[in-house]
Amino acid sequence: MLWTKTFIPTLKEAPQEADSISHKLLLRAGLMRMLMSGVYTYLPLGLRVLNNIENIIRQEMDSSGAAELLLPALQPLELWLKTGRDKDLGETMIRFTDRRGRKICLGPTHEEVITDLVKGHVSSYKQLPLVLYQIQTKFRDELRPRFGPVRACEFVMKDAYSFDRDQEGLEKNYKIMLAAYNRIFGRMGLDFLVVEADAGVMGGSVSHEFMVPTESGEDVVLACPKCHCALPYKEEVADKKLCPKCNEALVVTNTVEIGHIFQLGTKYSSSLGANFLDASGKLQPIIMGCYGIGVSRLISAVIEQNHDDAGIIWPDEVSPYRVIVVPLDITDEKISGCAHAVYQELNNAGVQALLDDRDERAGVKFKDADLLGIPLEIIIGKEFLKTGNLELKFRRENKKITGDKEDILKHIR
Repeated sequence: MLWTKTFIPTLKEAPQEADSISHKLLLRAGLMRMLMSGVYTYLPLGLRVLNNIENIIRQEMDSSGAAELLLPALQPLELWLKTGRDKDLGETMIRFTDRRGRKICLGPTHEEVITDLVKGHVSSYKQLPLVLYQIQTKFRDELRPRFGPVRACEFVMKDAYSFDRDQEGLEKNYKIMLAAYNRIFGRMGLDFLVVEADAGVMGGSVSHEFMVPTESGEDVVLACPKCHCALPYKEEVADKKLCPKCNEALVVTNTVEIGHIFQLGTKYSSSLGANFLDASGKLQPIIMGCYGIGVSRLISAVIEQNHDDAGIIWPDEVSPYRVIVVPLDITDEKISGCAHAVYQELNNAGVQALLDDRDERAGVKFKDADLLGIPLEIIIGKEFLKTGNLELKFRRENKKITGDKEDILKHIR
């Protein structure tokens, strides 16, 4: 992609509404813009990052045996009345009455809807187990939206649901999802903690949260600096709690929740009448689990752990582009010709590249390249005119190597 053909409105200073490092960099690097409090537009770079995150999730969910679908955002309030969760979510749920007089809500989550769907099509133990997932926009009327997409009123979430005939099947699927989540967050380059947690309004028994340590995190856990064991924070024991695995003193740590998995049991199937006939012909409630990932808040979590004073430092699989080509004088025919040739060869090799073809000063281009955080920067300037060599900068290590065009392209490939 050519810079002049896309939309990357970088900023020298972060807007006043930015209240965390990731929020500031998301706005400064031109990944998103706020329409109103808690509601954001994803600009081209931000959408590419979001798509990359979704692709990682899809690959790992598919390989785990889950099937993707897409559920409606509009939900009949009647389903929520049956489970009683309309009261649990209270004013957080966005509700309205349509012109037909139907009471409707914008989906804050989809346990009721998926259970109602499966109820109508699964009737026998032979149809179980079943694992379904979606990646979809959710809506919640947050009282105090904060930190950009971390606590927003409109956000993207991956939610998966397992349906089993017994507890043994649920525990098997739960372990599969636990392993998948570890792979997903590992591929995103995140340092994360897994905490046994309270199921809250979701219901069920066993529950685990996936937490990313960050200074601006709203959640607090007790984390072991040695073995990465983590426990829920309880103020009365925080100062004297020792790690149950290695006996090291646990540290009070601010975190952002990026995922949560639950063994729901029969909470929803019993309320909504989702039953099946077992092998003996007896009617039983379906045993359920649910598995959520905050897709859009992962963008913030990755930035919180991957940045420096100059800007973002994207992990490879998340980055909007793999390489940015930076010709320092686009009006010079030799520099411009080389830049376009390098850009074309990268594209031909299947390497996603951004060419900064703006007629801007070298200093502006350097600062913007570092702000965007693309892993590799190919710099074409005075050195090329003198020796024919290009510079390859590694954004994370802040180191450079030089070589002719073929050497640099070979290195990248």
